[in-house]
Amino acid sequence: MPRRDNPALEAPVPGMSMTHELGARPWQTPSKYPTIQESARYYVTRMQDEKFTEMLVNVLETGVPVTTLANTIQLSSVMQGIHSIDVGVLSMPIIMEMIMLVADSADIEYNTGLGSDEAIDLEIQDTEIANIISKFEGSLSDIMTDEDEDEETEALKFEEIVQDEPQKGLMSRSI
Repeated sequence: MPRRDNPALEAPVPGMSMTHELGARPWQTPSKYPTIQESARYYVTRMQDEKFTEMLVNVLETGVPVTTLANTIQLSSVMQGIHSIDVGVLSMPIIMEMIMLVADSADIEYNTGLGSDEAIDLEIQDTEIANIISKFEGSLSDIMTDEDEDEETEALKFEEIVQDEPQKGLMSRSI
């Protein structure tokens, strides 16, 4: 085997066959709709298409949350080069509203995916918080000490508490 004195700098980089050139993918090129207004217009016209609404209704009937569906739609558009990822994230509320509008017009019950769909009664929360506070008011007054108390008496109380506890462990040996 012949010996090479000079390194082979013209050899392919490992993994080179598995990649594409920079800018060869749609998400690496400038997006078709760079602003939120343009992407919103794109989604509104796209969701008015009958084929799209039929597919959307079929997916909503399976119980997929609106947030998941909206995220999938916007990520698909990012991969196609329709808009950038930041414009996609900012247009998510528009996509979700359009999906919910389609679901409402088709009389489909849907899960928004935003947490509990039931309305929370704030009055009940306030009364529960008040009950919890009233339970702890007595124990808080026991814990609180008078501000006029000397530091010396507090130190003595601490020493009494420490001495009452049994000493255990490696460092408990007296000096």
